[in-house]
Amino acid sequence: MPKPEVDPTVSLRLGVDRTSPVPLYFQLSQQLETAIERGELTPGSLLGNEIELAGRLGLSRPTVRQAIQSLVDKGLLVRRRGVGTQVVHSQVKRPMELTSLYDDLEAAGQRPATRLLANTLVPASAEVAAALGVAEGSEVHRIERLRLAHGEPVAHLRNHLPVGLFDLDGDRLESTGLYRLMRAAGITLHSARQSVGARTATAAEGDRLDEREGAPLLTMRRTTFDDTGRAVEYGDHTYRASRYSFEFQLLVRS
Repeated sequence: MPKPEVDPTVSLRLGVDRTSPVPLYFQLSQQLETAIERGELTPGSLLGNEIELAGRLGLSRPTVRQAIQSLVDKGLLVRRRGVGTQVVHSQVKRPMELTSLYDDLEAAGQRPATRLLANTLVPASAEVAAALGVAEGSEVHRIERLRLAHGEPVAHLRNHLPVGLFDLDGDRLESTGLYRLMRAAGITLHSARQSVGARTATAAEGDRLDEREGAPLLTMRRTTFDDTGRAVEYGDHTYRASRYSFEFQLLVRS
């Protein structure tokens, strides 16, 4: 007979400060979120019974339920019928640097994977032509990919590149990141011009990214240049806000 799984929260130093103005449920949710971010609660871990956790911490069951629900809403936990409450993974926090999503996911231990949706030549739209510095209507390479982490979709990536830049082999595009392939081809990435925004998901985007229609999405448009000043790619990407965030470092101007 298999042994019951040990609640991983038992080994955590969880506690609440009843004299603090911070709500008790929020104190608990922050501690659990920190444990997920640090890898103390690993993806796939099952949280124990809410009643037992409440009793251990001297909290009411509604307080514990509210703390857990807040992490479900953030996409860090998921409730599975017949299984229980399970850790999904931590949110990807991407620095605002010239890095690829594949490298950022790998560095965060998120087990990146890629599903190639398109790899073809298309006429350059006015927007793409302006970004890449080519004539409107001229042929450019279009790559469309779905990037996954721990088997779940994180982002939809659409990239346009000048024709003949390097060999865009489909198998290689599914096995690693675009920037790695560029560097392997001898392209030195130097700088990028980038804009970040947000909007709600269409029904098609919701289906593609495993989100409901109207869910918040982050958007990014980026034109990347090599060390000669040549535009080598134009990206138009959408990210699940529940799984992804951008991080900025702001400096005071003296």
